[in-house]
Amino acid sequence: MSVNSIVSEIHVAAGEGSVEMGIVLGSGLGHLADALDTTEGGIIPYDRLSGFPHAGVSGHSPRLVIGTLEGRRIAVFAGRAHYYESGDPTLMRRPLEVLKGLGAETVILTNAAGSLDPDMPTGSVMMLSDHINFSGLNPLIGERTDARFVPMGGAYDADLRADLRAAAEATGTELHEGVYAWYSGPSFETPAEIRAIRMLGADAVGMSTVPEVILARFLGLRVAAISTVTNMAAGLSDEAIGHDHTKKMAPLGAAKLETILRHYLKR
Repeated sequence: MSVNSIVSEIHVAAGEGSVEMGIVLGSGLGHLADALDTTEGGIIPYDRLSGFPHAGVSGHSPRLVIGTLEGRRIAVFAGRAHYYESGDPTLMRRPLEVLKGLGAETVILTNAAGSLDPDMPTGSVMMLSDHINFSGLNPLIGERTDARFVPMGGAYDADLRADLRAAAEATGTELHEGVYAWYSGPSFETPAEIRAIRMLGADAVGMSTVPEVILARFLGLRVAAISTVTNMAAGLSDEAIGHDHTKKMAPLGAAKLETILRHYLKR
């Protein structure tokens, strides 16, 4: 089914209005989708949308929620698919194509991440200033047009980052900034890998987001991204790292993330 056909289906289910922006939610952050007023929108499970991923990781609720938050009409992707689920880094291409088809020009990506910085403990939030594709994978491999040669020098939009920084300052919410390293997963990193990533300049590490940033820039969307820190990376603390721990710790940073996003949308 074409992107236009899927967009038409969404309009039938959630109203004809376009959306201003999209938000992709990471592990344990699905409650943010519940904050939307869907009176003039709708909630559509991914399995009703052709080409959307299954998103079968616990802590993700695979549904598209369209509604208003702080007076802005947005689309929230309450769950993403990860490379480690199928070995396919292109899994989020169709949702991002649909987001653009719905009229959005901006996407804010969120994720749960491990911190490599002792001054950025569990419960912190970090805005991405750049990333390291530590996996070496790329969702544009196989794209046949010259559009695949996407410049990534300004992948994380400077104006969006300034606005999010201002929102954090206005609400008194501490917002770290740093470099995110994408590790393919699903196993967590070894202490030696964490030491290597730190030497390369990373401040946080996770198993998502980077493929979506590449795809979003390929599609011409403006991008910002924020990590919620759910653990210190391997070798940096005595935390028992695991997915259950990630889901348990995600709400600590989620409240800060919601505060920042709400004020940003008001602006």
